[in-house]
This record gives sequence, C-alpha cells and structure tokens, in this order.
Amino acid sequence: MYRHLLVPLDDSDRAIETVNKAVNLARTLGARVSFLHVHDQHPAPADSNLMPGGYAATRHERARALLTKAEAAARALGVPCDSTILEGHPPHEIILDTARKSGCDLIFMAPHGRKAALGAVLGTQTTHVLTAGDVPVLVSSPQDAGLAHPMVEVIRGEHRALAAVLHAWLHLLDNVAPQDPATVVELMRAMARYIVKFPLALHRPSEHDYLFFVLRGRTAVVHAELDELERQHERERAMAETLGDEVEHYALGQATLGQLRDAVETYAHFMWEHMGRIEGVVLPAAQRYLSEADWNEIQASATRPGSFRANGDAQAAYRQLFSCIAHLAPP
Repeated sequence: MYRHLLVPLDDSDRAIETVNKAVNLARTLGARVSFLHVHDQHPAPADSNLMPGGYAATRHERARALLTKAEAAARALGVPCDSTILEGHPPHEIILDTARKSGCDLIFMAPHGRKAALGAVLGTQTTHVLTAGDVPVLVSSPQDAGLAHPMVEVIRGEHRALAAVLHAWLHLLDNVAPQDPATVVELMRAMARYIVKFPLALHRPSEHDYLFFVLRGRTAVVHAELDELERQHERERAMAETLGDEVEHYALGQATLGQLRDAVETYAHFMWEHMGRIEGVVLPAAQRYLSEADWNEIQASATRPGSFRANGDAQAAYRQLFSCIAHLAPP
C-alpha cells in the first residue's frame, strides 16, 4: 500500500483541485503527502493572478502562497504533509529525482499543465514523468470546470483579487528603496483600504453568511472546519485593520520597513491558509453536497437588493480603488 505521495503542482488556478484529490486519496490510504513546485525557468503566464496593469507577483511568492494553501488543506483533513520549492529544468527530472530522494512510493499528478497543447490528453511534463521514471504515477481525472456553479468561480475570483493585492504589496516592500517615499505610502494606504473594505465586504458574506449557512444544513462533514473558518473571519478583520495602522506608523517614522513587511507577510500567510481551507476543503464539499437549487439560493442571497454586489456605487468605488492600486504600482 502506498505510504508517501509526491504531488507536483503547477501555478495554474486549477492546482488546488489536484491538492484536494491527492489529500483525500492520502487520507484513505493513511499516507503522508509531499507537495512540490518546480520553477521551470520560463516566464509566468499572463493570467488572472497577475496584478492589474501587468504587475506580476514574484514567482517565489506565488509558489509560497500555493504551497501554503496546499498544506492548509491537507492539515485540515488530518493528512501529514510538507512542501518544497525547487528550481530546475526539465521539471520532470526534478520531480522524479525528488520522489526518489524523498522515498515517495507514488507520484500523484494532474492530467495536464499550463503548457499542454490545446486538446492534449496529457501535458508534456506528466507524460515525461509517466515514461521516464521508475516510481508509480497516478494521473488524476480531469475536472470539468463547466460543472461548477458560477458562485464557485465568484469565490475563487475574490480570492484571486485579494491575492493579487497582497503579492503586489510584498513585491513593493521588497523593492521600495528606489521609489518615491510619498508615492509608496500613498500606494500602501490604498492597498490597506482595499484589504479592510472590499474583500471583507465581498468574500466574507459570500462565505460566512451564504455558503457556510447553506452547507451546514446539508452535511455535518465539514462542521468543525466551518467553525474554524468562522473564527478566522473574526481574526481576519482585526489583522486587516492593523495593517492600516502599521502603514501610518511607517509614514510617521514610528515603524521600520522591516516591521511593516513582517505585518503584511503575517497577514498574507494567514490568508493563504484560509484560502487553502476554503478552496481545498469547503468548496469541494459544497460541490458534492449542495444541489443546483442550493447554489442558486446562495447566488440570490449574495446579489439581493441592498447587498454590496447590488450596490452600483459601491462596485464603482471597488473598481476605482483597484485601478488606483494598479496605476500607482511600479511597472
């Protein structure tokens, strides 16, 4: 029986689906999981994880966020795990070498990666791992994105928007020296306002008030996880508000750049874990246990008159602040 799974993850939006399948398999087998991300020394794709206006997060920060989400999902399901980021080419050789060195007895992979040719059954790296190695490989079944209710993508999109701002903020703090101090402070104030006002107004109601409420009525499988996530929502608000205070302390010379970065990184790590639990545990459970009528009820509640989504002025302000961040961010 397999005891140690190696799970290579690319940087696509669908990687968390591979995480969920691998972790559930490992839980069934009583196995542990090692997540791996290989930087293949090619530029990151132009996708929705990029900052508006072409402002991309660093590859390392993106990989750290991905693996933090993966580990959070595994721990939430009681599966022992670890993760590694490696650099090298070709990726399949790094994957096979890692499996051998780590004593993994099964490699669990997605059926394709972002470089797979359109219509290809298996991506290039998956094919190479299957044919070039001596470690057993299990290729997960492809996920039909068209089967998911639009509200699933809405929640994922809210996570991507918040992630884009956090990646941009960390990138800015690592490259702040050559920038004009006044512009940097103005940009960070805009980022802090975004984090305090809009993600809380959008994704917290979508999750806490609508999705969690309906899901609790359909299954007890994730009750403990929902309890923990609701506690995290309360902590999230306090941490987000603290970031605004830290920016003002920095502007007044009462905090160093390093202290501010530590605060942003702590919040970002907390949010990566939160997103990992939502995307890797709660959304898969919701897709399993909720009916189309349930999802429609969630969508109707989220867009009811008087809600943030139905408020045109609020939506315009949301877009304006996002645009402000993009405009002020360095190229």
